[in-house]
Amino acid sequence: MTRPPEAAVQLLIADDDPVLRRMLGAAVKNWGFEPAEAADGREALALLRRPDAPKLAVLDWVMPGLDGPDVCRQVRERPTAEPPYLILLTANDAKKDVIAGLVAGANDYVTKPFDVDELRARLGVARNVVELRATLATRVRELEDALSQVKQLQSLIPICAYCKKIRDDANYWQQVDSYLAHHSGIRFTHGICPDCLDREIRSMEDDPRFRP
Repeated sequence: MTRPPEAAVQLLIADDDPVLRRMLGAAVKNWGFEPAEAADGREALALLRRPDAPKLAVLDWVMPGLDGPDVCRQVRERPTAEPPYLILLTANDAKKDVIAGLVAGANDYVTKPFDVDELRARLGVARNVVELRATLATRVRELEDALSQVKQLQSLIPICAYCKKIRDDANYWQQVDSYLAHHSGIRFTHGICPDCLDREIRSMEDDPRFRP
């Protein structure tokens, strides 16, 4: 069976060098990413704070306005359910600088001049992390919805003392099975209990229409 193609993950490339931005943009597009560009740190930060922000970003360490670590730091000040994966591009691989970038909030770093195969491999790891976070966020939302439904079922529910119908939040009366199916996803298979079976048989025996 042919495996369906993976959806492109949007990737922000933030660098004040337009040639590098174009080169990286062409490369990552061939690797299955959807590139977006920012020419300085402030533009990058604005894009990463949008509701539809890229989930992955490659940030140059030295940029006008805000440098890469500053962008990382300010992005992390606003926690989200699906935080972006941030990679710093730096010309300095000194240990203290690497530590400073990671402490600022970067997930990874690549030194300049970078090896194309290494960058592709690191972006592959980043994509896996982003997709895992998206899956976990979906599972959390589903769990929250399920817990909300359980709490609703545990609360006081108006029920008719005669016909046993349940009144929902819209003041509409439903059969118990319809109400539970709507609020919890429960599926029912119907049968007849012994008492009801005995009662229905007696009613048929007493009904002149069923007499010989």
